[in-house]
Amino acid sequence: MVEDDPDIALALRLLFSRAGYEVAHAADGRSGLKEAYAEHPDLVVLDVGLPEMDGWQVLERLRDVSDVPVLVLTAHGQEAEKVRGLRGGADDYLTKPFANNELLARVEALLRRSSSGQNSWASQIYDDGLVHLDPTKRRVYVKGDEKRLTPTEFRLLNALVRHAGAVLSPNQLLTQAWDDPTGIGQERVKFAVLRLRRKLGWSDPDESPIESVRGFGYRYRRPGGEG
Repeated sequence: MVEDDPDIALALRLLFSRAGYEVAHAADGRSGLKEAYAEHPDLVVLDVGLPEMDGWQVLERLRDVSDVPVLVLTAHGQEAEKVRGLRGGADDYLTKPFANNELLARVEALLRRSSSGQNSWASQIYDDGLVHLDPTKRRVYVKGDEKRLTPTEFRLLNALVRHAGAVLSPNQLLTQAWDDPTGIGQERVKFAVLRLRRKLGWSDPDESPIESVRGFGYRYRRPGGEG
């Protein structure tokens, strides 16, 4: 449960605990992600209006590493907000204020439809034989050698390998890799990719699995050229 309002958080904790669920709570987006990476929950109840990192950013980062069911809570009732949440990877959406029985019913339905919590997080470690990336431990290995990356470089690589074969635009990479993408120019992505390649030992563009696609963005090519 990621919720910054202490009154709502307490009410939700009591509600879920009385229904037999084990509840972990975080009061901001960064702590919520850290908790999720550590605990591998069976379901995430996610508020949108969070400090540090908003719910949309948390949702994007979660979807990079897991298909865990996510129920979005928000005070916004506009149709556009609902569509944004569902398109962003949320499994369900509930507008505040809500009825407790409805929330519990939606949680139960999501848990029934989902796989076990273990399976939901099975994709958290990425390994294609060349790159081994562990989001929980924040470690990256290339051909077995550990590489030291900054948090931004780690998120940049994570975004690229999780979408292997697809071209990601500079704006998409800004959204996924930078804590605050506002005001950061697209040129910054170019230089970050150059630094990332150099750190991973892929300075030669012709040999690098991180390809520049002129006019579009960047793409990670799995070993063997698979998409």
